[in-house]
Amino acid sequence: MNHFENVHDRTNTRSVKWDMRQSVFGADDVVPMWVADMDFQAPQAVNDALIKRAEHGIYGYTVIDQDVRDAIINWISKRYNWTIDGEWLSFSPGVVASLHMAIQALTDPGDNILIQTPVYTPFYNVIEAHDRTIVKNPLKRQNNHYGIDFADMEEKLKSGVKAFLLCSPHNPVGRVWTEEELREMARLCLKYDVLILSDEIHADLIYPGETHIPMATLSDDTASQTITFMSPSKTFNLAGLQASYIITSDKEKRDMLDQQLEKDGHHMMNTMGNTALEAAYRHGEQWLDDLRNVLDNHRAYVIRRLEGETDKLHVTRSEGTYLLWIDCTALGLDRDELKTFMNQTAGVGLNPGANYGEEGDMFMRMNIACPHETLQKGVDRILKAVHNLD
Repeated sequence: MNHFENVHDRTNTRSVKWDMRQSVFGADDVVPMWVADMDFQAPQAVNDALIKRAEHGIYGYTVIDQDVRDAIINWISKRYNWTIDGEWLSFSPGVVASLHMAIQALTDPGDNILIQTPVYTPFYNVIEAHDRTIVKNPLKRQNNHYGIDFADMEEKLKSGVKAFLLCSPHNPVGRVWTEEELREMARLCLKYDVLILSDEIHADLIYPGETHIPMATLSDDTASQTITFMSPSKTFNLAGLQASYIITSDKEKRDMLDQQLEKDGHHMMNTMGNTALEAAYRHGEQWLDDLRNVLDNHRAYVIRRLEGETDKLHVTRSEGTYLLWIDCTALGLDRDELKTFMNQTAGVGLNPGANYGEEGDMFMRMNIACPHETLQKGVDRILKAVHNLD
């Protein structure tokens, strides 16, 4: 696992995370721990496959053939014990693009769409950009742990909601929903005939002792009501290659979605994304298992230091994703001051919690998918800045 400790210079590679530090944070020496990609190289098998494909030197239109579909089918079967049909698969450059397509294909302008806040920032945009209405079902926080307010959820669904945009595992709070929680969400959506759009892009990135359960596996009725969005992009650090897929068992919904994907020109993956997806799913399993151990150690390190060396920061113990949700309320700053404090005073580029909804005002989101040297540098800077406040 030593390759996860190698520090790679990502500057001057057109990296959003590293090369936009000046424009985003106002300084080039910020330790960037924000946008959700990793500072780790992809599995060697992926790099080898891309190099081999590049050596061919011709990049014409590329078909998504049965080999690629089989790689997905086998991955889903092995990791989630879910048997899917290759016909259920649709493809697009990314999960966010797919969500835009699904909203347009399967809901109408003016429809209410429910989200559980604080939540991944693009969820707001994919609803509002198409003249749909956001309905919030805020998560309940108790003892630094988030749960679902099912009474509120039912009231909202009862009042007329067309679709529920589920984040599973949840970004940014890091919940991996239990089977009991998933079943209750599914029960309510079936009761009120609410479409479930389940973003499961972080499904592979869960911590020891946790189990990700795809929503669509709960029952045949739930499957027919659910569209699942997945990708190897977070798992294997392939976001820039733009490869994702959608699983829809209900043919009518799938046909409507496919028509929208084709209409908007989002029904393909690029040549390199196609190649990387297959290689990652066929040969990346050991790499992923090693990565999860690294992330588990990083999570423990951040919690131990931030909570052990100051009483001003409280870290939500993420069950999935490589993102940590940090409660900074005790610093006594407002949300603008908090952003300035972390990004400029401490010199660590974090995502302001306010970006995920008003429920995140006093929080910051930290990306821990980096070599330990980078992680330690960021934590040291934060603690130094906090101690200087005293």
